[in-house]
Amino acid sequence: MFHLRLVPDNTKIPFMNGRFAGLITSAFLSIASIILFFHPGLNYGIDFQGGIVIEARTPQAADFVSLRHSLGGLGMGQVALQEFGSPQDVLIRLERQPGDDAAQQVAADKVRATLAETLPGTQVRRVEAVGASVSAELFANGMLAMGLAMVAMLLYIWFRFEWQFGLGAVVTLLLDITKIIGFYAVTGMQFNLTAIAAILTIMGYSINDKVVVYDRMRENLRIYKKMPLRDLIDLSINETLNRTLGTSMCTFLSVIPLALIGGEALQDFGIVLLLGVFIATTSSIFIAAPILLFLGENRLRRGTPEAAGPGNPATTP
Repeated sequence: MFHLRLVPDNTKIPFMNGRFAGLITSAFLSIASIILFFHPGLNYGIDFQGGIVIEARTPQAADFVSLRHSLGGLGMGQVALQEFGSPQDVLIRLERQPGDDAAQQVAADKVRATLAETLPGTQVRRVEAVGASVSAELFANGMLAMGLAMVAMLLYIWFRFEWQFGLGAVVTLLLDITKIIGFYAVTGMQFNLTAIAAILTIMGYSINDKVVVYDRMRENLRIYKKMPLRDLIDLSINETLNRTLGTSMCTFLSVIPLALIGGEALQDFGIVLLLGVFIATTSSIFIAAPILLFLGENRLRRGTPEAAGPGNPATTP
């Protein structure tokens, strides 16, 4: 049976030779991302900066392309469209307009008039203005969700492995997340609840990739009791390299259609996922592993090393 191998079996790539370059590059990108978070900052979407939500039902299946073009020409900023329920049900989100509640009502009336002109028979079922307090609550809840996910992952890794593994995984996750935030700041893509969902998805994928590599490292710690930790980490990464690259490539290829033809609602989500898969894969090798090397040297060995023998390959060539 044919088996696809992205890299040859029994590779011996010395990944830890590049540990300093990987950590320095990651730290530089994360620090730059934090600076970009404060200036120029993120382009917050309607969910986090407030806006207008209009629920409408069109007489036939909504044509989102023409509808977005018509509403975009009103000069009211970013217009987000979402189908919910049936193809005739459309959720329209507008940026909060300058002024008081009366200005929001004027904007909603413009949308009503445009819908009546372009799609006669459209019923506007609901109009809501998302105020500053609601958007602030949504933002706080989104940040809380990321924080709780981080804590849960730390506890899981800490429970399953030694504390060095848990700390290395969480530090790497923080570095991964800051890079995603920096990407949002550089590109000006809207940072909204969909962005939170994308980040949580990347966090889950990233921690899964690290668990696979860490699990092999823990297994090799029991087998190669005298092997230097640096060599053992290189061995473990090489042994899981085909699986890591295969899983990442499969995920990457499956997300590409979402990023290319997913429409405005899902395109940003897909693009961020593509970047997240790349970052998560590389960070498992060049960030998480070096952190474990620095934290675990002379600490991960348990008990007295056994003598090398046929049943205990405890030395390196």
